[in-house]
Amino acid sequence: MYTLIPPIGTSPRARKVVFVGLRGVPEIQGGIETHVAAISMRLAERGWRVEVLGRSPYLRSRAPYVWRGVTVTPVWSPRSRSFETLLHTALSLLVAARQNPDLVHIHAIGPALLTPLARLLGLHVVVTHHGFDYERQKWGPVARSILRTGEAMGMLFSHANIGVSKAIADSVRRKFSVGATFIPNGVDTPRPGLDTSYLDRIAVVPQRYILSVGRIVEEKRHLDLIKAFAHLNDPGLRLVITGAADHAGPYQREVEAAAGATPGVVMTGFQCGDALFQLYRHAALFVLPSSHEGMPMVLLEALSYGVPCLVSDIDAHLALDLGQDSYFPLGEVNHLAGAMRAKLAVPDPAQKAQRAASVLASFGWGAIVDRTMEVYESALRGWKPTGARQTGSGLGKRVEFGG
Repeated sequence: MYTLIPPIGTSPRARKVVFVGLRGVPEIQGGIETHVAAISMRLAERGWRVEVLGRSPYLRSRAPYVWRGVTVTPVWSPRSRSFETLLHTALSLLVAARQNPDLVHIHAIGPALLTPLARLLGLHVVVTHHGFDYERQKWGPVARSILRTGEAMGMLFSHANIGVSKAIADSVRRKFSVGATFIPNGVDTPRPGLDTSYLDRIAVVPQRYILSVGRIVEEKRHLDLIKAFAHLNDPGLRLVITGAADHAGPYQREVEAAAGATPGVVMTGFQCGDALFQLYRHAALFVLPSSHEGMPMVLLEALSYGVPCLVSDIDAHLALDLGQDSYFPLGEVNHLAGAMRAKLAVPDPAQKAQRAASVLASFGWGAIVDRTMEVYESALRGWKPTGARQTGSGLGKRVEFGG
């Protein structure tokens, strides 16, 4: 699946974009990583030269390799919750500047703090704002201040901005008087005909488990979900928590302890490929109790399989208009337990295809890549909108998914 560089047959006249600010691709945990994997390989298919500068501790090879036409280059970084992102971004921008690409595409407002450095290095820069990271529970006052500054630096010093939700695009316009193009996250068409071999391995029965997917971090609120699951008191039901912590810490240990003390909870760690697709396809219910999201890709993925979903009533979830019975008040464990019980009591297989079709129609990657390329062209022309909001026509439109 991987090819060591150098790639062959690439036109020297093709434009080049370098992605910065993520751990790497492919099959690396994280919404941004999934987003960039999907965008980058499709840009390569359309003739762009594409390079991802990944963090060496997370990549499968310490040597550069090619994945689906995308060059993935390891750049050193410490594995540190506090310093990893900024050190890696700074080094990556220096690496990118030596290559003289047409564009550097920085992802997230933490890495965007170094947008002025990218400009000083003579780079054309696009920044994607994936969410208000300073609202995450894990950050203290100093980190939140740095992230707010990163948001400002990215939005003000880039050649073009992208926001993955309309709320983000509107916020950028209000706070910084610059435009941001709304381009949501996307979702792939589910793979057909998957078996249950992975479910058999973890002793989980199809349609008899609740699924949660995401990193083990505070804002995902796994403890709320485990407590609510315990209230159901159903010996034949399982709660499958799929995901891992990037850095070991007290929250991870607390979640593991709660899971170990609660009958029926299965922690799988990070999963991808067929194992993850099987988990989505055969789940009775998908639950996302987060206190913070940008545009949650795991929720879009669950919807693409037609899985009934139950999510907290934060703005990022409400924007998807899933239907009143698909929301519960954030942090209300008793409400969450009652909502899960109600969802499980009334299966709705007839709506499964409708849910899947709705999300695939609104969040297909083809139109998303088209709009991204338009943003790239505006950045290369040196034009940046001020004041007025830009939105992507036909993307992420308000869709009613039902139940």
